[in-house]
Amino acid sequence: MKLEIADLEQQQTAEGFWDDMEASSKVLQKTKQLKNKVDKFEALCSEREDLSVLIEMMQEEPDESMEEEIQSAYAQLAEKLEQMKLDTLLSGPYDKNNAIIALHAGAGGTEAQDWAQMLMRMYLRWAERHGFSTKVLDLLDGEEAGVKSASILIEGENAYGYLKCEKGVHRLVRISPFDASGRRHTSFASLDVMPEFDDDIEINISPEDLRVDTYRASGAGGQHVNKTESAVRITHLPTGVVVSCQTERSQIQNRETAMKMLKSKLLEIAEREKMEKIEDIKGEMKEIGWGSQIRSYVFHPYTMAKDHRTDFEVGNIGAVMDGELDGFIQAYLKANVE
Repeated sequence: MKLEIADLEQQQTAEGFWDDMEASSKVLQKTKQLKNKVDKFEALCSEREDLSVLIEMMQEEPDESMEEEIQSAYAQLAEKLEQMKLDTLLSGPYDKNNAIIALHAGAGGTEAQDWAQMLMRMYLRWAERHGFSTKVLDLLDGEEAGVKSASILIEGENAYGYLKCEKGVHRLVRISPFDASGRRHTSFASLDVMPEFDDDIEINISPEDLRVDTYRASGAGGQHVNKTESAVRITHLPTGVVVSCQTERSQIQNRETAMKMLKSKLLEIAEREKMEKIEDIKGEMKEIGWGSQIRSYVFHPYTMAKDHRTDFEVGNIGAVMDGELDGFIQAYLKANVE
């Protein structure tokens, strides 16, 4: 990394470097990211050296208070080291990118739509915990409560690398607040995750392969947003992939954002299936229901969240719904080390 930083800093001294502001900003961003990683590593080495000195001091003159300090410092060092190990598992070509997540309620009406909204809040809280910024790109409210679907951009280094393992069907078991008889219900919602790609990544999409629909946006946004057909839905006919955006003020801006989402989705599928031609890509259609869930969230008769791929489970369901997902993410990444 230090060699790469030196090379990037050398590029910044070249004549004409600042002429292309877009290219120069990418070099500066890359340099900053690498420096942050090097700084974290060197800080970890420094903490380890300090801890070694403390241990030597205690060996020479045993002190109970110093022992407590050492144990605390060791626990903190071990936690930081574990996080750094986790970061090294994010070696995919797009792991460092921002992430776009798309939530869809399964069958079940209001109960499933409420579950989709609960998941939406969970991922927004997770992003907040990690200092990531979020932007709701599209939101379709449920008839009585909850949401039918939502698309959210989560911006931050390695956002896609962490969230890619959340892709799949999520299952809820609880006593439904919408059931007057107080019966237990099982609901499903699906989460799709794709990396946000830079505009300079080329992908050829034929205009005749697109169906573009405009409609009035729903929810908050003022009179202009709600009274004009500014929202845009784009369907890629060969694959059946559908994206939509309604949060920008103009139809042009919403179309640009939707096209960026479409490119990200098609490239994510192509990368996953190792396909080179856009014509070979097929949209992934899975039923949002039994047999395809990656994780279950049980509120009754006991409380537990369990990932069915890694068997990692947490009993504190409240903490999970408040965005404590790192245990699930770490277990998945460790289990899938190539």
